[in-house]
Amino acid sequence: MTTPFLSVEALDKTFVLHGQGGTRLEVMRDLSLSLSPGECLVLAGRSGIGKSTLLKMLHGSYRITGGSLCLHFADGELELAELPAHAWHTLRRDVIGYVSQFLRVVPRVCAVEVVMEPLLTRGADTVEARQLAEALLARLNLPERLWSLPPGTFSGGEQQRVNIARGFIGEHPLLLLDEPTASLDAANRDVVVAMIQEAKSRGTAMLGIFHDEEVRERVADRLLPLDRHMPGRTTAPTVEETPQ
Repeated sequence: MTTPFLSVEALDKTFVLHGQGGTRLEVMRDLSLSLSPGECLVLAGRSGIGKSTLLKMLHGSYRITGGSLCLHFADGELELAELPAHAWHTLRRDVIGYVSQFLRVVPRVCAVEVVMEPLLTRGADTVEARQLAEALLARLNLPERLWSLPPGTFSGGEQQRVNIARGFIGEHPLLLLDEPTASLDAANRDVVVAMIQEAKSRGTAMLGIFHDEEVRERVADRLLPLDRHMPGRTTAPTVEETPQ
């Protein structure tokens, strides 16, 4: 049996609504999962059930309330539940990639530099990083005339292609995918499916959200239904919780 790269045990999440007198809102209870290298596990359940909230906990944006998040490396294990903020920065740089639903970038930074940035933070050669970024943008059919422009001026689909290129360029061992194909046409959905399959072949472990049933069937090795782990309201509220 393959040793998992990620294991989650008895995960709980409760939001504290400080603006509403400290009201506590339980959104996840007793969730466990394992994810192996080269596997794509797809989260299943209705919209608003907490799938994106789970990805944000695995990316360190939300702190967990209880349970265990553990990464398994060749030289040992790393428990994420109590990881300090500075360690999360290193982990995101080297281990955990994330393609979110929305592209958030520094204004006036051009698209190709947005895509290059994950490699540059690791000290990669600038010329090589640019070549890789341009190759990904070309593969995702983003017109070359847009590469030198800030993506804040792009359409939703164009921004998402930049987002996907940025998420995949680092070839992280663990990749979190939050609706990566939602804004794409059929041709570019096919490109992203191919990129996911190639990442699986490299041994990337992926946890994803795909509302497109056809895409989900093409990329998923397993489905993880979340319904029984979500008590009451499950959409993450606006909370006074400081991201790490």
